[in-house]
Amino acid sequence: MSLTIYPIAHIFNGFEQKFGIPRQAGLAKNVLSKIIFEPQFRNPDFIRDLEKNSHIWLIWEFSKFTGKEITPLVRPPRLGGNKKTGVFATRSPLRPNSLGMSAVKIEKIFIDKTSGPVIEVSGSDILSGTPIYDIKPYIKYSDCIPQAESIFFPKPQILDNVVFECELPLKENDKKILAVKEILYQDPRPAYKKTSKEIYKFEFENLHIEFFVENNTAKVVKCAVI
Repeated sequence: MSLTIYPIAHIFNGFEQKFGIPRQAGLAKNVLSKIIFEPQFRNPDFIRDLEKNSHIWLIWEFSKFTGKEITPLVRPPRLGGNKKTGVFATRSPLRPNSLGMSAVKIEKIFIDKTSGPVIEVSGSDILSGTPIYDIKPYIKYSDCIPQAESIFFPKPQILDNVVFECELPLKENDKKILAVKEILYQDPRPAYKKTSKEIYKFEFENLHIEFFVENNTAKVVKCAVI
């Protein structure tokens, strides 16, 4: 038995590369994304009353990992990249059906003359251009389980501080700079390189960022418009 699914929309934001993307949704609340529907789903009736919800679930595809070999055991980066565990006990992109899910906040919904209904959301952990296969309302009384436990995935330890040791192309309270700070607080470095002081680079929106970590502080040495 098989099921054929197809994208209803695509999501677009400042994440054009994997490095720097928050490891879970909701960790970088200043990151804004736009959900653009495929032409056959641009009838506003598809999202009638959606604005009555504060958050939604997005079902999406790890599109950059499609077609890669699937194995029962994976090495999650958050566990140091050395420990093997079952793929269904992780959120690894190397899955039989390559599907992910994220809870994001609706910031606004508007009608674009060209694209039709557009949903702007915050807190996304999804690569720009990723296909979206379904959208569902987040239901607080059933979806939130305060007593739930996840031994492998405790609340992440964030860095103590983010400092800019370079001239900024934007004001420090600009939303893009605030989003960069949120990304850096989550420490995007690979878990197995936490003792390294090497310089890491990533791009977000139209900014090129270079940083290193010292004494649990991310120090940005370059922040430039590209």
